[in-house]
Amino acid sequence: MSYSDSLTQVPLFSSLEPQDLERLSSRLRPLHVLPGQVLFHRGDVGTDLYVIHSGEVTIGLSAPDGKEVSLALLTQGDSFGELALLDDAPRSTDAVVRSETVLLRLHREAFQSFLQERPQVLPVLLADLSRLVRRITRTIHDTNFLDARARLARVLLDLAQSRGESGPEGVAISPRLTQSDLASLCNLTRESTNRWLRFFTREKLLSVEGGVITLLEPDGLRLMAD
Repeated sequence: MSYSDSLTQVPLFSSLEPQDLERLSSRLRPLHVLPGQVLFHRGDVGTDLYVIHSGEVTIGLSAPDGKEVSLALLTQGDSFGELALLDDAPRSTDAVVRSETVLLRLHREAFQSFLQERPQVLPVLLADLSRLVRRITRTIHDTNFLDARARLARVLLDLAQSRGESGPEGVAISPRLTQSDLASLCNLTRESTNRWLRFFTREKLLSVEGGVITLLEPDGLRLMAD
């Protein structure tokens, strides 16, 4: 079975030619996991990249006192663990399955074998990796230098871009997010997140119905995010 379409959604491989995607696809192995299963903890040895074929995975950090911070809520087409293909460093985050999930797993040795066969793809992969690093750098910047309103606006816009579904009223973010999920993604308290959600609702920038957030005026939110 070919998984090349799934690979085109992985930032690290998005610029590869179709024939190279097919070669890499043949090295993917499906993995079925159940809700609540921990794929890895921060500090574990990393050897695999994962692509989400179906389901959801939370990427986050946890402290000894039990505090948890969600860095990303990933769904179909998203990938994680890219750096494990490039070095022997331990995992930098936790990864926990949120719902019944099918993952496509690429082991480091299989990836290195692919590079030996196709060394000409290295410049393309390095360019894609640089874009990934810039995206992570922006996330760190937002967390440390933006106020609560701007951080929430940016996270909502990013979620709408990555998992939004356009409709007659606006862009609905799917699947549903709890306020705790959203607060964790923004590194805010639940109270602060709720306060700014109410503000955005009063300004008619978004609506919240049945737990579904719909962006009514994305351009207005962009102004809040600057």
